[in-house]
Amino acid sequence: MDVEEFIKGIPKAELHLHIEGTFEPELMFEIASRNHKEIKYNSVEELKKAYRFNNLQEFLDIYYEGANVLVNEQDFYDLTWAYLTKVHEQNVVHVEIFFDPQTHTDRGIPFDTVITGIYKALEEGQSKYGISFKLIMSFLRHLSEEAAFKTLEQALPYKKWISGVGLDSSELGNPPSKFERVFEKARSEGFITVAHAGEEGPAEYIWEALNLLKVTRIDHGNRCLDDINLVKQLAKKQIPLTVCPLSNLELKVVDDLRNHPILKMMDNNLLVTVNSDDPAYFGGYMNENYIEIAKALHLSKKDITQLVINSFKASWLPDPEKEKIITQIEIYFQNN
Repeated sequence: MDVEEFIKGIPKAELHLHIEGTFEPELMFEIASRNHKEIKYNSVEELKKAYRFNNLQEFLDIYYEGANVLVNEQDFYDLTWAYLTKVHEQNVVHVEIFFDPQTHTDRGIPFDTVITGIYKALEEGQSKYGISFKLIMSFLRHLSEEAAFKTLEQALPYKKWISGVGLDSSELGNPPSKFERVFEKARSEGFITVAHAGEEGPAEYIWEALNLLKVTRIDHGNRCLDDINLVKQLAKKQIPLTVCPLSNLELKVVDDLRNHPILKMMDNNLLVTVNSDDPAYFGGYMNENYIEIAKALHLSKKDITQLVINSFKASWLPDPEKEKIITQIEIYFQNN
């Protein structure tokens, strides 16, 4: 079995996925039509051509515009269900997904509408496809901490549905320290914390996320390699990094996948994982991310297996479930 077929067959977990970033152009046009919403592109093909970005901000501009067509609970259900159907075909068996309530509540869409549509689809995905899940609510870092506090209050009635809180959107100029108090409040309410850091921002942002936000996981984290003491800390504590290869390429975090730092991260004993981030916009879901990074860096089946095991280790699944699936993965590796 070649590496590509090996990747397609291995059970996988995804820990860094923005549900709004799974909005495929065909579904976007369908929902826009249903809701009588205008899209500034005339066709699916024209919209796909716009998916060429020079940086994070250019992507975010089109990302937020696409989200504008989401209005009703059914829309959020359809968006989430389309993602689950796609990743089920790719042997993804566990997902921990972000949603951005402020993207919608700021447009007048009720928090309940957003989360209920997403959660109903996740429950059906678990029932029909056997995909276990955790839901992570992200604060938009380009907005104020006051706005994040308001969103946290809206989330409290849904604590049984939401496992953690995160921090995403425009990183440069919006350091984790800006949200120290709201993350403290979130932790006091029982939420696990994660944060995007060190994608475009400096290694210092990763330190802030660890020391001030008390995060259990760093989303992206590429720039950790700029600071040897940070690398030692991440390795010692086995703080997971949720790395997104095709996203890094599309947003010019790396100029070529052959220069991607994931292998160097593994060599430094970092608990690094592979994820798709915003797959509709970046040209690939989980299998594509694994396949392209494996080709670029000549990863072996052993390397792939380690990355997959890392994802389950880094997940919020109960330990017995982690151990069970990791055993299955090890058997798969031995047999293929």
